Amino acid sequence: MTTTPTTPIEEYAVLGDTETAALVSRAGSIDWLCLPRFDSPACFAALLGTRDHGRWLLGPTDPARSTRRYVEDSFVLETTHETDTGTVEVLDLMPVGDGRADIIRSVQGIHGTVRLRHEWTVRFDYGKVRPWVSHDVGHRLDSDVITAIAGPDMLVLRGTRLPEPEDGHHVDEFDISAGETHTFSLTWFPSHEPVPPPLDIDSRIRETIELSNAWAHRCSYDGPYSDQVVRSLLTLRMMTHSRYGGIVAAPTTSLPEDFGGERNWDYRFCWLRDASLTLQALVSSGYLTEARLWRNWLIRAVAGDPEDLQIMYAIDGSRRLPERTLDHLPGYAGSTPVRIGNGAVDQRQSDVLGEVMIALDEARRAGLEVSPQGWAMQQALVDNLAEHWDQPDNGLWEIRGPLRHFTHSRVMVWAAFDRAVRTVEDHGLEGPVERWREVRDAVRDEILTKGFDPERGTFTQHYDTHEVDASLLLIPLVGFLPADDPRVRGTVAAVETDLMRDGFLLRYRTESGVDGLSGDEHPFLACSWWLVSAYAMCDRLADARALMDRLVGLMNDVGLVSEEYDPVHRRMVGNFPQAFSHLTFIGAAHALAAAERRATQGAGAGDAGISAGGLDEPAPRAAGGGPSD
Repeated sequence: MTTTPTTPIEEYAVLGDTETAALVSRAGSIDWLCLPRFDSPACFAALLGTRDHGRWLLGPTDPARSTRRYVEDSFVLETTHETDTGTVEVLDLMPVGDGRADIIRSVQGIHGTVRLRHEWTVRFDYGKVRPWVSHDVGHRLDSDVITAIAGPDMLVLRGTRLPEPEDGHHVDEFDISAGETHTFSLTWFPSHEPVPPPLDIDSRIRETIELSNAWAHRCSYDGPYSDQVVRSLLTLRMMTHSRYGGIVAAPTTSLPEDFGGERNWDYRFCWLRDASLTLQALVSSGYLTEARLWRNWLIRAVAGDPEDLQIMYAIDGSRRLPERTLDHLPGYAGSTPVRIGNGAVDQRQSDVLGEVMIALDEARRAGLEVSPQGWAMQQALVDNLAEHWDQPDNGLWEIRGPLRHFTHSRVMVWAAFDRAVRTVEDHGLEGPVERWREVRDAVRDEILTKGFDPERGTFTQHYDTHEVDASLLLIPLVGFLPADDPRVRGTVAAVETDLMRDGFLLRYRTESGVDGLSGDEHPFLACSWWLVSAYAMCDRLADARALMDRLVGLMNDVGLVSEEYDPVHRRMVGNFPQAFSHLTFIGAAHALAAAERRATQGAGAGDAGISAGGLDEPAPRAAGGGPSD
């Protein structure tokens, strides 16, 4: 098997059509592609192995100085390769809005002459299945094509010149000079169906850019870091399935949290938590249509007995996500096992309903019409939570160690009941509001009694420890306590002291053994963006701006960011691009903008609450346990 050097995660850009996504390196190699859905088996899996596990390379044979950008507010990627002999531009995209599954690659000579290598290696089922490949001459189809078929899947490659078979790959090398253009397209379709007609490539490029620009122009955010906010919103939109409404946490699996270790997970599914927080980021920035799409997905996904509520679902709302390992893949940078599916699907995570209720509450306040079926579903889930809220759980971080009474989980339980009460009071809907108030207050009393360490002046990760956790930063963000409460300020200080590593926050200290896993991990970027939001709420604007600048500086050249960051080796870590990182960045930008407005207007800390993503919302009511407590 051919050894392929590991491409740094930050060297990738993403292509997407709102139904699936591809990762393409700066050198022009598409190393990850699942068709036709985000969670379909990959046909290019070199990201987690070698070129023999499938890739599509189109790039210079000689060393090149390569720069890239997205065209306007789209995911049409333009890469310029400059060699000693000339310059070429490559345009890569997945057309949107037509229900097909295509990739277009177009290369144009700018000046001089550049020699390019074109390599097309298809391996279905995550690099395991070598397809039957044939070169079909135009007497049967519209033009010369290469087809690859295995079981239910078929790919067709079209182009102005096609690669030839070479030792299990299809390879071509050719010169391209100024003014010349070569165009290629790949199309997936079910193998029992006829080959789809070719694309009108020029119109599909133009329409894809126009559709993306129109979506981006609906953004209502006008605060600091607006360019990066728009790109992050586009990234979240790209990871939202346009027909189903499900929102994936990332389009990749098993990019490691610990290089060479076992912390490798499949993120190509819809976590209710991540999707809810994504919804908050979109709604706060003016995107209400997406809220309706996701709410309808939620109603379908959780329909049935509230006892059967899961923390995650497939993008179409299906429930079975069995975790297994792909032992034929050596893993990214030798990190094994490579996993598909996710065993955390069966975990109990009590915080999830809180995030869902916050997101739907914000959508209603932004103008989303009340759905009788949706409210009935929320009532049933909240009533069920009232029967089980005091049970231990796996927590936000999907701990695979013993179940605990995690403080963050309890805070989000409080938020679920608080938003249920708020919905009845503000929107006139029916519900057992007195019972919900009683449970809300009981949860709050328990948190303040068992989840707070008076000696250190901080809330704790769970009830049986003195350790802290970055998720405690959400306490003021969801309105549980105001930002000027000494307990909040003490918690922020403790998190800074215990979890700051080289200028960025860890989730928790892995050496405590709480997660039941071996190895270490790197700073988790969402946690640092929560800290920006907490700083902003506490009117520590200089600290908020400084940390925000450092974090934005970690984004790669096309505005994407992964789950974690290794500050020692200065590299991205974990699945990529990561919705959780992008949505908490958007929240931090909103929080910073709100703090700057307060500073201009002379308002003090704690005058406004912020949601879990860091977005503006009204201050908590005294009935829920306000500052007087």
